[in-house]
Amino acid sequence: MAKQWKCTSCGYLHTSDHPPDACPRCGASLYQFILYAPLPHELEAHLAQAFAGESQAHVRNLAYARKAAEEGYPTVARLFRAVAEAEKVHAEEYLKYLEGVVGSTAENLSRAFENEIKAKQDIYPRLVQEAFRLGREDVAWSFIRARDVEERHAGLYKEALSALAGDRELEYHVCTVCGYVFDQEPPGECPVCRSPREKFKSMA
Repeated sequence: MAKQWKCTSCGYLHTSDHPPDACPRCGASLYQFILYAPLPHELEAHLAQAFAGESQAHVRNLAYARKAAEEGYPTVARLFRAVAEAEKVHAEEYLKYLEGVVGSTAENLSRAFENEIKAKQDIYPRLVQEAFRLGREDVAWSFIRARDVEERHAGLYKEALSALAGDRELEYHVCTVCGYVFDQEPPGECPVCRSPREKFKSMA
């Protein structure tokens, strides 16, 4: 029985023993096709683990790049940024196989909202409690700031979901210290970590 292959760029389905050399609809290469069949549970878990690892490597290498630039090593900084971009490519490759992770914009907003609420109500309270128990108030307060910001993120997702039909144009600003997000001009200081306005990054 012939297999079905899905183009991860446009969704085109191709029936054959092998994917086409290029997608007839969007021109994507054969490497953009995945087998359109359920993954074995164990393999799905491995892909999720690989996705998490590559995502972490992406962020870590960007931090290494910043440090190299600070210390006056621009070539090394460029190398770290290049490898960080490569790790991002790997993470996006694995994400293609994880069914249900990326849906329609409405589905993504709804899922993102649920994830933020879960983080605030279920995950961070345990992390905060454990950090205090182990005598690390600094880590506990880091978790607390993140917990408080998750609530803000959830609110923004909920607003965006309800305003989706209106397609309003908004500009967002992110506090680079704690991650608080504003959907308008930021105030003089962040309401969570009290960082000054100049610590906000525009995401226009």
